[in-house]
Amino acid sequence: MAKMRIRKDDKVRVIAGKDKGTKDKPREGRVLRTNPGAQRVVVERVSVAKKAVRPTQRNQAGGFVEIEQPIHVSNVKLICPKCGEPTRVGLRRDDGKRVRVCKKCGKDID
Repeated sequence: MAKMRIRKDDKVRVIAGKDKGTKDKPREGRVLRTNPGAQRVVVERVSVAKKAVRPTQRNQAGGFVEIEQPIHVSNVKLICPKCGEPTRVGLRRDDGKRVRVCKKCGKDID
């Protein structure tokens, strides 16, 4: 299984699926959680579902709660912090450490 090149707190753009958005207004968000075993990421305000919750001592009202559902990592593209474009991620070794590299501008992401 390949390692995921998207990490927590990365800014990503949804490029496929029902939450893709439009050409004029693409869906973008920050990665909240990753699940490398299932190759899935949870992006804020993307793939939101409503869940019914019962009243508890903490949540007296109960009702419906909106939660983000995980989407497959192949449906998102990392937005480079330097050039601001959605890009693929490359890897290179720098003093024995892996460094993520933007494929469009060639600058380091980390």
